[in-house]
Amino acid sequence: MNKTAFILLFTGALFSFTFRSSAQGKTGCVSMSEVIDAMPETKKADSTLARYKAELERQFEAFQAEYTEQARFLSSSDTAKYTLAQLNLKRQSLAQLLGKLQGYDQEAGALFNQKRTALLQPIQKKAEDAIQQVSKENGFAFVFEKETLHVYPPSADILPLVKKKLGLL
Repeated sequence: MNKTAFILLFTGALFSFTFRSSAQGKTGCVSMSEVIDAMPETKKADSTLARYKAELERQFEAFQAEYTEQARFLSSSDTAKYTLAQLNLKRQSLAQLLGKLQGYDQEAGALFNQKRTALLQPIQKKAEDAIQQVSKENGFAFVFEKETLHVYPPSADILPLVKKKLGLL
């Protein structure tokens, strides 16, 4: 008898807990990329990144032009008026420039990624904060990334609420 009462009590408590936890909050979904793309700060960051990328490309082209010019000089007949030591110095300079050119692609990529992170991190934080505020204000217990869900009801999408919170509507 004691064992049966314990099982009934345990089952009732489990049922009560399950019912209460499912009734406590609703679930929603949102596309973080859609939120971020809709923000005006993103457009400004994109144009800043485009200018920065163009500057990095101009620097690479300048290095390339300098390398081409020095390589052309060393293969021309003008080298006859220079001493062997001067020519060796120019060859060393050319080799250093080649090394700089070869490493510049990786260096420029790293610089671009650092700049991108610095510009987009505050935007992403602002979007995450807005999603958290909307979730709290509207009683959402869970908000999932829309891109990771296979099936979701359209009514669960909180994107319009987040856009409204950010002043984008």
